[in-house]
Amino acid sequence: MNSYPEKYAQVLPALESKCSEFTYLQYETFTPEALWDFCLKKAWKKKNIENMRLHEMVSDIMDLTASDFVAYHQVEAFKTVNFFAEENMEDLQQLLRPARGKSRGI
Repeated sequence: MNSYPEKYAQVLPALESKCSEFTYLQYETFTPEALWDFCLKKAWKKKNIENMRLHEMVSDIMDLTASDFVAYHQVEAFKTVNFFAEENMEDLQQLLRPARGKSRGI
């Protein structure tokens, strides 16, 4: 979140909205900061963020899917040492499946 604080502040409502959507879909580990980091490192990797228009950023955020985010973090996690260490297994299990025990209301 430290990168481009003024841009982050502008798109924070979209990030929060996307997190609410993911929470509704029972993915409770998503945060606005994590989504912002994903956008900077993956979605906008080849873009000049300083020159991006607000509507482009919001559109990209609203187009994100939970699977995009999860897949990115799975790949990043595989790059780390000791990913399958015992202390990381709970985080891995939480990342790979939605929360249990909640009705989707559909």
